[in-house]
Amino acid sequence: MKRIKTDVLVIGAGSGGLSVAAGAVQMGADVVMLEGHEMGGDCLNYGCVPSKALLASAKVAYGQRHGAAFGVENAPGAVDYAAAKDHVQQIIAKIAPVDSKARFEGLGVNVIREYGRFISESEVQAGDTIITARRIVIATGSSPLVPPIKGLADVPYETNETLFDLRVKPEHLLIIGGGPIGIEMAQAHRRMGCEVTVIEGDRALGKDDPELAALLLQSLRDEGVVIEEGATAAEIRGKAGAIEVEAGDGRVFKGSHLLVAVGRKTNTERLDLDKAGVETVKGSIKVDASLRSSNRRVYAIGDVTGGMQFTHVAAYQAGVILRSMLFSLPSRAKTRHIPWATYTAPELAQVGLTEAQARDTHGEKLEVVRFAYDENDRAIAERKSEGLIKLMVVKGRPVGASIYGHQAGELISLWSLALANGLKMRQIAAMVAPYPSYGEINKRAAGAYFSPRLFDSALVKKAVRLVQRLLP
Repeated sequence: MKRIKTDVLVIGAGSGGLSVAAGAVQMGADVVMLEGHEMGGDCLNYGCVPSKALLASAKVAYGQRHGAAFGVENAPGAVDYAAAKDHVQQIIAKIAPVDSKARFEGLGVNVIREYGRFISESEVQAGDTIITARRIVIATGSSPLVPPIKGLADVPYETNETLFDLRVKPEHLLIIGGGPIGIEMAQAHRRMGCEVTVIEGDRALGKDDPELAALLLQSLRDEGVVIEEGATAAEIRGKAGAIEVEAGDGRVFKGSHLLVAVGRKTNTERLDLDKAGVETVKGSIKVDASLRSSNRRVYAIGDVTGGMQFTHVAAYQAGVILRSMLFSLPSRAKTRHIPWATYTAPELAQVGLTEAQARDTHGEKLEVVRFAYDENDRAIAERKSEGLIKLMVVKGRPVGASIYGHQAGELISLWSLALANGLKMRQIAAMVAPYPSYGEINKRAAGAYFSPRLFDSALVKKAVRLVQRLLP
């Protein structure tokens, strides 16, 4: 058995683990990183990257079939599903070197391609190596949750870990789960020529603003996606090419393929956390505001903590713990400025409080500002004018933003910046955006907050008239 001592041991080479390893080694720490599966984790191999690549193929197909409004003849937009999956794999391959073992070894990280398990509070075994570390970071992420639905084990089904290897286009894709993954894959497959039915036990896109989520869902329905809400899957039966999902209320949905997208479960089974004295809650690692576990040597970041399960959250949390681990400075993770987006067309994005949450928290102090995309010249010129931004404002400061429309995932970043730094609406309104651009939507929305204060104020009008009379 080989033994290694190190400053920082990172378990998991997904977004969070890679960020910790790169940051720590470049600032002078001795770093060992363990990964028994794929470098780059779920995001690169099964999640964010392949799903956006497939959505890009779907957008091209859709665009070919809908060019007439732009003076371009509509084309069939025929889809070669296997070739689209080749495109997905090419995109993964292009990004993979950035997350590779070779790159991180080049930075000075000792990368061991084995799973790790604790054998004491400060020791982890990986294959034939035992690593003793001053600080240990658990960044093992999550995997698709496969619920115990009657009959599911007896029929073929896909998850996000297998879907991108599927080479034959589904005739009719059934999707259990109406969250962002299910909704994105629903639109992608519909635009690529599949029949699609989404089966959601509660409300689809339930974590987003209900008003804006409803607009997106209606847009998908207009494209031909069937979305069945309040339909909890109770039993599944059939065989490859002929699958039935029966809901608890008796509704039956028939299709050729099945995608299970009901959520995630944390990857903690292999870790032997009890030997390290690391507490868990419902399978997730319990951490404090500094992302430390019950074992003060051990930090946990990303999906494995059971919080907001987004790649950018893991990367953000990596920065939080680097400050603490490397410099012994106090550092706390916050969530109010963390955005998320569903990358359909149009997109749906959120940061901070939704309108309902803001009303519950701030009551009558809340002001809701709305600005429609159809007042933006760039959106009109590109026929992307379906959209709406809602800003939740309290005493001149934004506390949340909800955006539905083209490039919502890009536009939401400004409001994350505002929430992270406590900016006021007047500072956003002072921004100058190039004309014509979608960025003007944010500026105009901020301006809409001040409009009634300026243009509907009798006091302002009286002051203007007075100044005009006094001017030479």
